[in-house]
Amino acid sequence: MIRAVRVLPTLLLAAALLTGCGTEKAGSGDSGKSADPAELASRAKALGMDPELVYVTRAPGFTLAQQSVGVQGDDGFSASYTDTTGAVIHLYTDHPRYAGQHKYEVPEKNCVVWLEGEGGVSGAVLGKALRAVHRPTAGELETLLPTPDPAFTDDQPVQRGDLPTNGDGGPPDNSVPTPGL
Repeated sequence: MIRAVRVLPTLLLAAALLTGCGTEKAGSGDSGKSADPAELASRAKALGMDPELVYVTRAPGFTLAQQSVGVQGDDGFSASYTDTTGAVIHLYTDHPRYAGQHKYEVPEKNCVVWLEGEGGVSGAVLGKALRAVHRPTAGELETLLPTPDPAFTDDQPVQRGDLPTNGDGGPPDNSVPTPGL
């Protein structure tokens, strides 16, 4: 009985220390080191984005919805951040010519970044997220933009190899039949 009483505080301390383990979200381990400009450029260009227009933000309780990352306008950037209630913060970037058109915007080097909220996102939350806008760090880049697939290039069509050359599934026959033949 006495031995159990001496061991109990040690076990409680160990349990308390372990309670905080495992709470970090995947991809949130971020050293704060800036993303490699060449890597950022390669990934952004593969998706049709101007690398200079790629920015991210942080907002308490919101996480990046990876499937939302895409092109804004011709070569800008867009991403959405969601919370557990379904609220969404949309981040958009584009060239400076669009500055001054949005309530929650900040001019950055060679671009304008603006935020929009839906699902009850308050102006205070959008303001905090706007002040947290920054270029992606190395850790953020890993979850933000996929690594380009070397099989795809800008100037060559993808060679599938799994389609028949004729019959069902073959290339379409767009010839015009000659009447009477």
